[in-house]
Amino acid sequence: MTYVMNRPSRRDSRTPNERLARGLGWFSIALGIAELAMPRAITRAVGLRGQERLVQGYGAREIATGVAILMSHDPTPWIYGRIGGDVLDLATLAQGLGEDNPDRDGAVAAMLAVAGVTALDMVCAGGLTAQKHVSETPSVNYSDRSGFPRGLEASRGAARSFEVPRDFRTPAPLRPYASAGMA
Repeated sequence: MTYVMNRPSRRDSRTPNERLARGLGWFSIALGIAELAMPRAITRAVGLRGQERLVQGYGAREIATGVAILMSHDPTPWIYGRIGGDVLDLATLAQGLGEDNPDRDGAVAAMLAVAGVTALDMVCAGGLTAQKHVSETPSVNYSDRSGFPRGLEASRGAARSFEVPRDFRTPAPLRPYASAGMA
Protein backbone atom coordinates (compact mmCIF):
# COMPACT_ATOMS: atom_id res chain seq x y z
CA MET A 1 0.00 0.00 0.00
CA THR A 2 1.37 3.41 -0.94
CA TYR A 3 0.87 6.38 1.30
CA VAL A 4 0.90 9.88 -0.09
CA MET A 5 1.79 12.64 2.32
CA ASN A 6 -0.24 15.78 2.01
CA ARG A 7 2.36 18.51 2.04
CA PRO A 8 1.22 22.09 1.90
CA SER A 9 1.98 23.60 -1.46
CA ARG A 10 4.18 26.68 -1.77
CA ARG A 11 1.03 28.70 -2.30
CA ASP A 12 -0.42 27.52 1.04
CA SER A 13 2.74 28.48 2.92
CA ARG A 14 2.55 32.15 1.89
CA THR A 15 1.26 34.72 4.30
CA PRO A 16 -1.63 36.99 3.28
CA ASN A 17 0.87 39.84 2.78
CA GLU A 18 3.00 37.69 0.47
CA ARG A 19 -0.10 36.68 -1.51
CA LEU A 20 -1.11 40.34 -1.78
CA ALA A 21 2.40 41.20 -2.99
CA ARG A 22 2.15 38.55 -5.70
CA GLY A 23 -1.24 39.90 -6.74
CA LEU A 24 0.21 43.40 -6.94
CA GLY A 25 3.08 42.00 -9.02
CA TRP A 26 0.66 40.51 -11.54
CA PHE A 27 -1.39 43.73 -11.51
CA SER A 28 1.79 45.71 -12.28
CA ILE A 29 2.56 43.52 -15.26
CA ALA A 30 -0.99 43.78 -16.63
CA LEU A 31 -1.11 47.56 -16.14
CA GLY A 32 2.33 47.93 -17.71
CA ILE A 33 1.27 45.95 -20.77
CA ALA A 34 -1.81 48.16 -21.12
CA GLU A 35 0.30 51.32 -20.81
CA LEU A 36 2.77 50.06 -23.41
CA ALA A 37 0.09 48.84 -25.82
CA MET A 38 -2.49 51.65 -25.52
CA PRO A 39 -0.77 54.89 -24.48
CA ARG A 40 -2.89 57.05 -26.77
CA ALA A 41 -6.18 55.74 -25.35
CA ILE A 42 -4.95 56.22 -21.78
CA THR A 43 -3.73 59.77 -22.33
CA ARG A 44 -6.94 60.67 -24.17
CA ALA A 45 -9.08 59.31 -21.31
CA VAL A 46 -7.35 61.47 -18.69
CA GLY A 47 -6.74 64.55 -20.82
CA LEU A 48 -2.97 64.26 -21.11
CA ARG A 49 -2.64 64.09 -24.90
CA GLY A 50 0.97 64.30 -26.06
CA GLN A 51 2.26 62.32 -23.04
CA GLU A 52 2.16 58.92 -24.78
CA ARG A 53 5.92 58.27 -24.46
CA LEU A 54 5.77 59.08 -20.75
CA VAL A 55 2.92 56.61 -20.28
CA GLN A 56 4.91 53.96 -22.15
CA GLY A 57 7.88 54.63 -19.87
CA TYR A 58 5.59 54.20 -16.88
CA GLY A 59 4.41 50.94 -18.45
CA ALA A 60 7.96 49.65 -18.70
CA ARG A 61 8.49 50.61 -15.05
CA GLU A 62 5.32 48.74 -14.03
CA ILE A 63 6.37 45.58 -15.86
CA ALA A 64 9.88 45.66 -14.41
CA THR A 65 8.52 46.17 -10.89
CA GLY A 66 5.94 43.41 -11.32
CA VAL A 67 8.54 40.93 -12.54
CA ALA A 68 10.85 41.89 -9.67
CA ILE A 69 8.07 41.34 -7.13
CA LEU A 70 7.26 37.91 -8.55
CA MET A 71 10.89 36.79 -8.85
CA SER A 72 12.19 38.19 -5.58
CA HIS A 73 12.62 36.15 -2.42
CA ASP A 74 11.69 39.29 -0.47
CA PRO A 75 9.24 41.52 -2.38
CA THR A 76 9.22 44.24 0.31
CA PRO A 77 11.61 46.72 -1.39
CA TRP A 78 9.80 46.28 -4.70
CA ILE A 79 6.44 47.02 -3.07
CA TYR A 80 7.97 50.21 -1.68
CA GLY A 81 9.12 50.89 -5.24
CA ARG A 82 5.52 50.54 -6.38
CA ILE A 83 4.53 53.19 -3.83
CA GLY A 84 7.15 55.53 -5.31
CA GLY A 85 5.77 54.82 -8.78
CA ASP A 86 2.24 55.51 -7.54
CA VAL A 87 3.35 58.92 -6.25
CA LEU A 88 4.85 59.65 -9.66
CA ASP A 89 1.62 58.52 -11.37
CA LEU A 90 -0.46 60.76 -9.09
CA ALA A 91 1.79 63.74 -9.79
CA THR A 92 1.45 63.13 -13.53
CA LEU A 93 -2.32 62.73 -13.33
CA ALA A 94 -2.55 65.96 -11.31
CA GLN A 95 -1.63 67.79 -14.52
CA GLY A 96 -5.02 66.75 -15.88
CA LEU A 97 -6.98 68.42 -13.09
CA GLY A 98 -6.97 71.85 -14.70
CA GLU A 99 -10.30 73.57 -15.38
CA ASP A 100 -9.42 73.74 -19.08
CA ASN A 101 -9.20 69.92 -19.37
CA PRO A 102 -12.37 68.56 -21.01
CA ASP A 103 -11.43 65.10 -19.71
CA ARG A 104 -10.99 66.26 -16.12
CA ASP A 105 -13.46 63.64 -14.85
CA GLY A 106 -11.28 60.91 -16.36
CA ALA A 107 -8.23 62.33 -14.59
CA VAL A 108 -10.11 62.42 -11.28
CA ALA A 109 -11.29 58.81 -11.75
CA ALA A 110 -7.77 57.70 -12.62
CA MET A 111 -6.37 59.49 -9.56
CA LEU A 112 -8.93 57.78 -7.32
CA ALA A 113 -8.03 54.40 -8.82
CA VAL A 114 -4.32 55.04 -8.33
CA ALA A 115 -4.95 56.25 -4.77
CA GLY A 116 -6.82 53.00 -4.04
CA VAL A 117 -3.98 50.89 -5.38
CA THR A 118 -1.51 53.05 -3.43
CA ALA A 119 -3.44 52.24 -0.26
CA LEU A 120 -3.16 48.52 -1.07
CA ASP A 121 0.56 48.94 -1.74
CA MET A 122 1.01 50.68 1.60
CA VAL A 123 -0.94 48.01 3.50
CA CYS A 124 1.14 45.32 1.80
CA ALA A 125 4.46 47.09 2.45
CA GLY A 126 3.58 47.67 6.09
CA GLY A 127 2.48 44.08 6.55
CA LEU A 128 5.60 42.67 4.90
CA THR A 129 7.83 44.93 6.99
CA ALA A 130 6.07 43.97 10.22
CA GLN A 131 6.21 40.31 9.25
CA LYS A 132 9.98 40.56 8.77
CA HIS A 133 10.45 42.04 12.23
CA VAL A 134 8.33 39.35 13.87
CA SER A 135 10.07 36.47 12.15
CA GLU A 136 13.59 37.61 13.06
CA THR A 137 15.32 35.52 15.70
CA PRO A 138 15.24 37.33 19.03
CA SER A 139 18.64 38.40 20.31
CA VAL A 140 20.19 36.28 23.03
CA ASN A 141 21.11 37.93 26.31
CA TYR A 142 24.68 37.09 27.36
CA SER A 143 24.95 39.75 30.08
CA ASP A 144 25.30 37.11 32.80
CA ARG A 145 28.43 35.61 31.22
CA SER A 146 31.97 36.74 31.97
CA GLY A 147 33.80 35.06 29.11
CA PHE A 148 36.09 33.21 31.50
CA PRO A 149 35.69 29.42 31.41
CA ARG A 150 36.18 28.93 35.19
CA GLY A 151 34.50 32.20 36.17
CA LEU A 152 35.82 35.66 36.90
CA GLU A 153 37.07 34.88 40.43
CA ALA A 154 39.20 31.94 39.23
CA SER A 155 40.92 34.22 36.73
CA ARG A 156 42.08 36.79 39.29
CA GLY A 157 45.84 36.64 39.77
CA ALA A 158 46.31 34.12 36.93
CA ALA A 159 48.64 36.52 35.09
CA ARG A 160 51.09 36.70 38.02
CA SER A 161 52.54 33.31 37.19
CA PHE A 162 52.56 33.94 33.44
CA GLU A 163 55.86 33.42 31.70
CA VAL A 164 56.44 34.61 28.14
CA PRO A 165 57.06 31.60 25.86
CA ARG A 166 60.64 31.28 24.60
CA ASP A 167 59.75 31.93 20.98
CA PHE A 168 58.01 35.18 22.00
CA ARG A 169 61.00 36.57 23.91
CA THR A 170 63.27 39.24 22.52
CA PRO A 171 66.51 37.66 21.23
CA ALA A 172 69.56 38.38 23.41
CA PRO A 173 71.33 40.64 20.86
CA LEU A 174 68.24 42.88 20.64
CA ARG A 175 67.46 43.14 24.39
CA PRO A 176 69.38 46.41 24.95
CA TYR A 177 67.21 48.04 22.29
CA ALA A 178 63.91 46.56 23.53
CA SER A 179 64.09 48.44 26.83
CA ALA A 180 64.99 51.70 25.04
CA GLY A 181 61.33 52.14 24.00
CA MET A 182 61.30 51.45 20.28
CA ALA A 183 57.57 51.93 19.99
